[in-house]
Amino acid sequence: MEFDKKYFLDLAKDLLTTPSPSGFCHLIMSKIEDYAQKLNLLVERTKKGNAIITFEGKNRDYKIGLSAHVDTLGLMVRSINSDGTLKITTIGGNQPNSLIGEYCTIFTRDYRKYTGTILSTSYSSHVHEDTNKKGSKFDDLMIRIDEVVKSEKDTLALGINNGDIIAIDPKTVITDKDFIKSRHLDDKISVAIIFTVLKMYIDNNKIPKNTIKFIVSTYEEVGHGASHIPELDELIAVDMGCIGKDLACSEYDVSICAKDSSGPYDYMMVNNLVDVAVKEKLNYALDIYPFYGSDASAALRGGNNIKAALIGPGVHASHGMERTHIDACNATMKLLSAYLNKSF
Repeated sequence: MEFDKKYFLDLAKDLLTTPSPSGFCHLIMSKIEDYAQKLNLLVERTKKGNAIITFEGKNRDYKIGLSAHVDTLGLMVRSINSDGTLKITTIGGNQPNSLIGEYCTIFTRDYRKYTGTILSTSYSSHVHEDTNKKGSKFDDLMIRIDEVVKSEKDTLALGINNGDIIAIDPKTVITDKDFIKSRHLDDKISVAIIFTVLKMYIDNNKIPKNTIKFIVSTYEEVGHGASHIPELDELIAVDMGCIGKDLACSEYDVSICAKDSSGPYDYMMVNNLVDVAVKEKLNYALDIYPFYGSDASAALRGGNNIKAALIGPGVHASHGMERTHIDACNATMKLLSAYLNKSF
């Protein structure tokens, strides 16, 4: 069975270019519901704002959860400076120095939006002596709004206030060599991967061995995305694989995580995933991520009685200008679909 590459790339681009910082996911979740309904899959929304998409399997008594998150890193207006520029606070683990010069959109509480640019407070080498020393802290950053504002009063008159959400421009590009580069591949690329796997089943009139519960979470970047989930037997979090330092993963591999900051994942699930990857002759890497947490971590900390694992496509420069390759995405799809067909 082949995966629909056009569907995958179109879906990924649509999600990547839809603003959705943690706490501001209503726009993208409407799209998630539409994509599920187009596949004739049951979709429910939790009070928290997560989506639960159900694909009934041959065995309805055994439920496998697949989770991925659509919330991203973002910013929020901390305060308004006397010249009308904005001070900011981070939503999630942004790298301040990667944000300098990036475009952004400010969303007001009364549904207006304005564009702007994230700059260092020492924004010009012709003016400031310390330009090359600023940018490592959020106190070093500000936002210049693309409106005629000269004072705090002018900015307030636009309807911009403390606490307004700011989305960072993802700059999404898919190259002719099948590289996918964009902010927020973490974890929208995995949402597109899971949808594409489900579509493959549907296009081929196949029913999965067990019932699948696809959890699309909206607060993963701040630590509690899938902390409350439906009753499951096991959960596979699909999230980006890290690259660098002493890690084995590359942009062409599916990552299988043995342990992250929350501790080791289920021993037998990890073994089974590795066995499937070997049998299917997939490019895979088994790695440890000491500075990483996932929706599966949140589910376990939330007291859910499950066993859990973590896989995902290798993504370079996570929480910055990220990049992956279609090969890593295909390997992740193949691992998922093969695992779902096995009986352990």
